[in-house]
Amino acid sequence: MKLLRAALGLALLPFLRPAGAVEPISLGLAIAGAAASALTGIISYPRLYCYFKECCLHRHDQRAAAGLQENLDKKLFGQHLVNKVIVKAVRGFLNNTKAKKPLALSLHGWTGTGKNFVSKIVAESIYKRGLHSKYVHQFVATLHFPHAHSISLYKDQLQSWIRGNVSICPRSLFIFDEMDKMHAGLIDSIKPFLDYYELLDGVSYRQAIFIFLSNAGAEKITEVALDFWRKGRTREDIQLTDIQNALSVSVFNNKNSGFWHSTLIDRNLIDYFVPFLPLEYKHVKMCVRVEIESRGYPVDEDILSRIADEMTYFPREERIYSDKGCKTVDSKLDYYYDF
Repeated sequence: MKLLRAALGLALLPFLRPAGAVEPISLGLAIAGAAASALTGIISYPRLYCYFKECCLHRHDQRAAAGLQENLDKKLFGQHLVNKVIVKAVRGFLNNTKAKKPLALSLHGWTGTGKNFVSKIVAESIYKRGLHSKYVHQFVATLHFPHAHSISLYKDQLQSWIRGNVSICPRSLFIFDEMDKMHAGLIDSIKPFLDYYELLDGVSYRQAIFIFLSNAGAEKITEVALDFWRKGRTREDIQLTDIQNALSVSVFNNKNSGFWHSTLIDRNLIDYFVPFLPLEYKHVKMCVRVEIESRGYPVDEDILSRIADEMTYFPREERIYSDKGCKTVDSKLDYYYDF
């Protein structure tokens, strides 16, 4: 903005010096013309143009990674593996000018553990408008691909949509929600776009990012978490290597998963299977606290505990993990607080 003001000042400078009589209309047109010329020159400069209009690759490299790390640290609870993997994967990919393939992340876990939330944070770290950016594309299985008999049509439409948008913006972000409800075989239609091709029909997909969200594999993740708990080890002791391979096999063999016998897994085109651990009582309380603070109200510790107590937990005997994670926190707050 300082550069814009300076340029406009230079454009107007000739008209600020004392001069002979000038017709008011001529002077007005001259000033307007000079200002418009200066403004056009400035806006044509790529970086400045992006201050006025959203651009492809608006945020990237260190700035995007820093924003991603900060938001995950502040807003995501109980997911040390997610925090570590997502930041490293996205940061490394954005800084890699010679990527051999698009980045493909598959997020797995129970409802309410933060999968949609993390995909939103990733979108916001790359684009100022986040999920509302015209370069971010969301697909929900039950909304966009509801009918099994239309799979062939869906495949063609999906390929056309991805091809068209990556042609416009190489750094397009595609988010596929409800993968556990997607018809088997449909997602394999995008296999060419995730593979190690330099160009496909003149288009490179190597800068694109694909994120898949699924409840499939949640049982396997819980199994590992419970095993650590029963052995007296903390959830922070769990490493990605303790889960990732078992998770990918579980998803691949799950008939209720859009990845059932998928070539994306068979050909190792998914870069990371990211496990979202089930949330504990203390994490639910953290979610309640942040939601209250985000609405600008003082935190009532009694209400905070009562909301967390109202959640149902599993397994039935131990009651360790919230079966809805933080999913219903928002609606429960409306009951206790007179907003």
